[in-house]
Order: sequence, then C-alpha cells, then structure tokens
Amino acid sequence: MAQNINHKNQYLMNLNNLENLKAEMKTLGFKAELIEKMEEQVKAGLPEFVLKDQVNGHKGQVDLNVYFKQSGQSENYYLNKFDVSLNEGKALEAGQQYLVISPSDTPGKNNVWKRENVAEAIELFKKHTGNAELAVGKDAAHKTQLASMENGKINYVEKDFGRIFRNPPLPQTIWVDRGKGFTAPQAINLIEGRAVYREDMLTQGGMPYKAWMKLDLDGPRDRHMNYNMNQYHDPSYGFNLKEVLDKFNIKELETPKEREKLESQLKNGDRPAVTVEKNGEPLKVFVEAVPRYSQLNMYTSSGRTEKREQFLKQPSVNREVSKAKSKEKGVSEAQGLGV
Repeated sequence: MAQNINHKNQYLMNLNNLENLKAEMKTLGFKAELIEKMEEQVKAGLPEFVLKDQVNGHKGQVDLNVYFKQSGQSENYYLNKFDVSLNEGKALEAGQQYLVISPSDTPGKNNVWKRENVAEAIELFKKHTGNAELAVGKDAAHKTQLASMENGKINYVEKDFGRIFRNPPLPQTIWVDRGKGFTAPQAINLIEGRAVYREDMLTQGGMPYKAWMKLDLDGPRDRHMNYNMNQYHDPSYGFNLKEVLDKFNIKELETPKEREKLESQLKNGDRPAVTVEKNGEPLKVFVEAVPRYSQLNMYTSSGRTEKREQFLKQPSVNREVSKAKSKEKGVSEAQGLGV
C-alpha cells in the first residue's frame, strides 16, 4: 500500500515538473513545437538532452540549443540555460540540413551525418582524417557541396562559404532561472546586435534596477567564450525612448495603442516596421533602439541604412522661419504681380 502511494506521489511530482517546464518554456518564448519535443524527451526518461531550433533573423540564421538535465537527487528536470549563435551565411531552406559525407567500410556506400547547426557540421567535418565532404541539402542525393577533403587535407571550400568555414559562429550562453531571464526572442535580438530593455535586473546586493542591455560584439569574449554585456541604466544613463520617438514623424505614434505596441517591440530588442514619409510618399522602414547614442536606427527592407534625420519632425523654430519665408514669398509674388 505504502509503495503504491509513493509511486503515485512520484507520478504526480513528475507531472508537476513537466507542467512547470512547459510553463517556463512558454514564458521564455520558445516555439510550441519545441515544447512538444521537450515533453517527448522527458517522458522517454533521458538523463539529459538538448533541443535545437533555428530562426531566420535580420542578419542571418540564429541557431538555438536548449539544455535540459535531470536532478541528481530526484527525477525532476531543469532548464538552466540555452545558447544562441548567429550564422551570417546563407540560411538553411525548408527541409535542408548540413551533411557530412564520407566513404563507409562497405564498398559503394557512404556514411552521412546530418546537422542543423553550421558550427557543429564544420567541427564534425574537420575531425575526419580521410576523404570527406561537407554539403547542404535535403539528403545526399540532393545536395550542394560546401567543402571537401582528401586524405585528411582540405582541398576545396566554396567561395561564399569561406568566411563562415574559417570562423564558425560561437554560441552565447543565456542563463535562466525557473523561466526568468532573457527570453529566446530577446536572446536572438541580442546576438544580432540590438539592445533589450530589462526591468527586473538585480545588483549583486539584491537591489533591483532597470537597464538597456546590449552584447559587446566588438569586444573580446570572456573566459567562458561569451561576449560581455554593456548596460545603460535607466534613468541615470539618460536614454528616454518616449522622448526620442517624439522627435520623429512616425505614423504609428499617432494612436496610443500603436505607440504602446511599438515601444514594447523596441524594448524587446525587435526591429519593427513603421510608416514614415519620404518625398511626399508613405514609406515602410525598420527601426531599432540605440540607447548608447540615445537614438534610433532606421533600415530599408533590404537592410540598407536610411538617414534618420530626414524623418525628424521640423523644429518649431524652423517652422516659424519657414512660415515667415512663405509669407515673404507670397508678398514678393504679390508685389511682382502689382508692378
């Protein structure tokens, strides 16, 4: 009887743990499909496992690895970290994978390893000591060669793939605690170089504070091979998003609901589309917050920079000067007509 009760209690604990993990992943913004995969792995009873996902960002494909590990004291699983890496090369198309191909011991047959992460595929390819090929495609019969080696020596790297091959993207570790921390979308925005606003930061002494956070992608990595984080404290640093937005003629700022949505997107590190006016015509541009310089950056749909100054509201002084000039012009024209 006691054994049955213990078994029932353990079953309930496992279900509670699973529900907690699902809630944490949802809060952290992971896809529903990834949550389903987590549930499958937990039910399979694996002591630890990694879930993988890919997202097409503004600057390339972002690869995510989400780590789960079972406690040493119970059957509960924990999600304490995930990592993101930016592959600025060509993103995988639907159904594609990276393929590492080498001859098998059976004549006429090949070994094929499939990877969705380009850095992992490159690492596996470079470990080979004989003949091997690195390719991308749906399968070995439908592939495009990226690199090859003969007798352990690399003899070909596709031109556009060369930079990624020489410097594979390194992951940035994101630590989380029971669903709290940077979300997956925020981490993607960070690795693409954008700033994220956090209201729930704590000092080492436990004091709460607010700040814009941005990875120092131009600086050296730390001893754990992670980028350092720059922080722009709010309000002491002086970046006021509302005031900066008010400097621009952006259509979405005209209604409170659209304005609130835009501010939320920018604080999340997103690059949302907004409507401005250029040469008298409405124009869609993508905008991102730049707290370091108390500014906004604007881009075309192709990623080309747009000069933000052309979308500034006309200062009141300039408006008065413009009105005065307009009046003078009108007077001048009237005088001309009268002569």
